Amino acid sequence: MVNLFNGATYPFRALGYLARNPQLWGFVIVPILVNIIVAAVLYVGLLAGGFAAIDNVVVDTGWGDVLEGLLRLVLVVGLLIVAGFLLVRFGVVLGSPWYGKLSERIEADKLGSAPPAEPLTPRGIARDLGRALSFELKKLALFLLIGGLLLLVNVIPVAGQIIAAVGWVLLGDWIACLDFFDGPQERRRLRFREKLANVRRALPGSAGFGLVAFGLVSIPFVNLLAIPLCVAAGTLFFCDHVRANQMVSAAETKRLPV
Repeated sequence: MVNLFNGATYPFRALGYLARNPQLWGFVIVPILVNIIVAAVLYVGLLAGGFAAIDNVVVDTGWGDVLEGLLRLVLVVGLLIVAGFLLVRFGVVLGSPWYGKLSERIEADKLGSAPPAEPLTPRGIARDLGRALSFELKKLALFLLIGGLLLLVNVIPVAGQIIAAVGWVLLGDWIACLDFFDGPQERRRLRFREKLANVRRALPGSAGFGLVAFGLVSIPFVNLLAIPLCVAAGTLFFCDHVRANQMVSAAETKRLPV
């Protein structure tokens, strides 16, 4: 329980760390601005298309203004949730060049050195985005595999719903750990299975971290600030657990089992 709680404190530690190191703020502010622009375009575009569709339905069916207003309200709230979810997935990818540099600076400060991130040049940014997209596709495959099993379990009366609900939370926890431990792991060019193994080896602390991070990035538009915060928190967690030999370190040459 102590380790579980300790892992949950890392986002708050990261907030204090960033407050004490204003030289890192540029790696936080720039991706936030990029994500705000993307979020605004995404949300306004979906909202305009949705309103037009509702207007056409109302005209064709003769429904009243009250029902039209209700449909618009449902659309606004629903799009907030959908846009928030998409922003987490694409926000991590779009911000990966800056988050990589943020993670590198934190690791160099905490451990004395760090494998270098890609330079913030057009070629370096393209390589970063390509690897980030590949990583997202692998996580999507994992999500679909486990999510499909949870949907099958859900058909069992009562017990199935409980198991599925717990399973979805644990899956979100695991994905959050993969997201926010990825900076130092990607610079070490670790394979996907090695990244999964590192989350397992750092239990139960990684579970506590993942629960808090998953909660923060699940709040629509709050996740604009939560993503860079959790990137910093994940790097701090990784550094501490490298020291404790619970995760793969830069000096470790033995590969984990495939």
